[in-house]
Amino acid sequence: MESVIYQNQEIRRWDVGPSTFLALPERGARLLNWHINMSDGSVRDIIHWPEENESENFEQTHGGIPILFPFAGKCYDAGNENHWRFGQSVLPMPMHGFARHSNFRIRSMDQHGFEVVLEPTEESKVFYPFDFSFTVIFHFLDLALQISLVLENEGREAIPWSAGLHPYFQIPWRKDLSLKDHQLKIDARQVFQYDSGGIMKKTPNPEIICGLEEPDLVNRVHYELRESCAEISLRNEEEPIRISEVGGSEKGSRLTFVTWKKENSPYYCVEPWMSPPNAPENKTIRLVPPGGRDEFTVEIELA
Repeated sequence: MESVIYQNQEIRRWDVGPSTFLALPERGARLLNWHINMSDGSVRDIIHWPEENESENFEQTHGGIPILFPFAGKCYDAGNENHWRFGQSVLPMPMHGFARHSNFRIRSMDQHGFEVVLEPTEESKVFYPFDFSFTVIFHFLDLALQISLVLENEGREAIPWSAGLHPYFQIPWRKDLSLKDHQLKIDARQVFQYDSGGIMKKTPNPEIICGLEEPDLVNRVHYELRESCAEISLRNEEEPIRISEVGGSEKGSRLTFVTWKKENSPYYCVEPWMSPPNAPENKTIRLVPPGGRDEFTVEIELA
């Protein structure tokens, strides 16, 4: 494991088989890049990170794998944007929560990954006024990575969460390819188009396999999955990347995928969330009882 200094913090590097992983564990628990070192000496990026980045805007950078906690997506309370209700209280909440803007403390680190704990601030307590411990664990493998989000309730009341990940996959994979050469496979019982104001419009008769060039894939919510995974591949189904929830007796039972991209960008986001957006108002949050623990673990692998 190696490191370089970036904004007075260390970018850590892990080389595991043909894979190289770059991360800033203490800054948002952010994985920056994952690339494969090919046998011909070339490099294939799996997770995109822009070559040129405005340092003062790090948290908003379109790249890597931002951590979305305590809620993925944007919250509304009766149309009141960036707010959520818990009991009789209405509280502010930034889009995708506050973890990507937070500092983390390293609990452990070795040649196979790292474990970090979020350090709450007075500002974050305004958004999420609970006694808790939020841990992020990265485990690096030859052709895969696993990310565990763990919430432990250290208080005397149940606390809600519906977290997620926001991976920026390098798409197209090669310069000679375009979006039309790639496809996405997700088998979901419920599919919605996410609109402004938190409105979700149901998509009738959604296709299981879609070309990534299809405009309706942007801001689409795939819910109640028949299979607890999504797969990105070439049109001939070669070179697949599989994203899935792993482990536990409830494997895949709460998994939701949200698909998004910015126009003319070199990435495509297939985001594993614990539930659809606006979870507190949509009643899809999970409650962790006092003294309890809940975990959401996602694996991204080259299948």
